[in-house]
Amino acid sequence: MLTSFFKRGAVAAVALAGLTTAAFAQMELKIMAPAAPGGGWDGTARSMQQALMAAGISKSVQVNNVTGAGGTIGLAQLIGAKGDGHQLMVNGFVMVGAILLNKSPVNLTQVTPIARLTAEAEVIVVPTDSPLKSAKDLAERLKADPAKVTWAGGSAGGTDHILAALFAQAVGADAKKINYIPFSGGGEALAAMLGGRVTAGVSGYGEFEGQIKAGKLRVLAVSSAKRLENAPDAPTLKEQGIDLELLNWRSVVAPPGLSADQTKALIEATEKMVKSKEWQEILKARGWDDSFLAGAAFDSFLKEEIARVSKVMTEVGLVK
Repeated sequence: MLTSFFKRGAVAAVALAGLTTAAFAQMELKIMAPAAPGGGWDGTARSMQQALMAAGISKSVQVNNVTGAGGTIGLAQLIGAKGDGHQLMVNGFVMVGAILLNKSPVNLTQVTPIARLTAEAEVIVVPTDSPLKSAKDLAERLKADPAKVTWAGGSAGGTDHILAALFAQAVGADAKKINYIPFSGGGEALAAMLGGRVTAGVSGYGEFEGQIKAGKLRVLAVSSAKRLENAPDAPTLKEQGIDLELLNWRSVVAPPGLSADQTKALIEATEKMVKSKEWQEILKARGWDDSFLAGAAFDSFLKEEIARVSKVMTEVGLVK
């Protein structure tokens, strides 16, 4: 009798697993990229679409683009889809600053956090003929006169700008006086550095990798906790005595008002995708780092990042 009971239990467990898989397979998802086609958020959304479908996790996945205001127009639409358990939106670190800069009436505390997916370290670089040889050298110059150190990076309030401001704070310089020059693309920032028009550049490692390997740029530091596998000679900020870590992360969130079951289903589908060979192949092909963090842990992380960005943007005068 006992043996029969355990057999029935085993059969039931297998059947339940099958039902769970079937539920995933029947899931129809919509993923919003709150930016124009071709960018990082769009690439993430379409990579998710590819992996979810190829791994048999979802029956159908639709991707749509909603452009404008650093993603906050798309965010407003997501919040308006209250209770929709089939909707996801890709977002990331850049949106945290965009919400503040655009004085958005909606923010990320109103969404249902699902998971952080990827993260990319930032690098601080200088031309190879620069007299600056380390992050400590840059720190000393910055403390002497912050205004005379010009930084080249992406949009104001973005990851690059935030790193420059946090760097100034971490080394004891006046972050309000940093001289940050935003460029619309990595090519323009690169030209400014190589032309000697700026002191240092900030971006994701992939943006400058070609010029670093060609010997035209030197990495002063990477912003990750550990050295990068593809740049083992580049020291971290912490190795050089600067207590700072920053990653440009991307994540997915869902509308507000979801039930516990709806939230669980989206988290489980995302986790299943992240563990799939299809997603792992995409990460490798695109050079993305797996930084999966889900549910309550991601919720806590998101709140901490919102507080950190809000604090530094207020201190440097980007927002009041």
